[in-house]
Amino acid sequence: MNRPDFMGLALAEAENAAGRGEVPIGAVLVSGNDVVARAGNRTRELNDATAHAEMLVLREASAKLGAERLGGCDLYVTLEPCTMCAAAISFTRIRRLYFGATDEKGGAVVSGVRFYSAPTCHHVPELYPGIGERAAADLLVRFFRERREP
Repeated sequence: MNRPDFMGLALAEAENAAGRGEVPIGAVLVSGNDVVARAGNRTRELNDATAHAEMLVLREASAKLGAERLGGCDLYVTLEPCTMCAAAISFTRIRRLYFGATDEKGGAVVSGVRFYSAPTCHHVPELYPGIGERAAADLLVRFFRERREP
């Protein structure tokens, strides 16, 4: 059986976020082959700096599954998570983290603070960077280019 294109779903959430004027980042949380939660950034819409796509899916999945820890779940996100999201991913015990584009400026997984390399990090998910990287990076470049050009 072919595995569903979860990164494709995350990219669709990123496109939806861009359509709302949000930075186009999308995330999908899955258990096995079942989508538990999916979201795009909503920081502007909700006036909430913590409303990153990753945070939204972690909150929704925890509520749906009735658990603070999501150890059997995998997270697909279009951009390398920031420090806040990397910590939340660790705290919820996500099994695997798949992400698209790296974020040299704000990322915290393979860039920046490299949160999972810190001795104080108690749980490190399996990491799969570069999944759908070109599509995710192109979406971000296009989004910011359109905002700079008159």
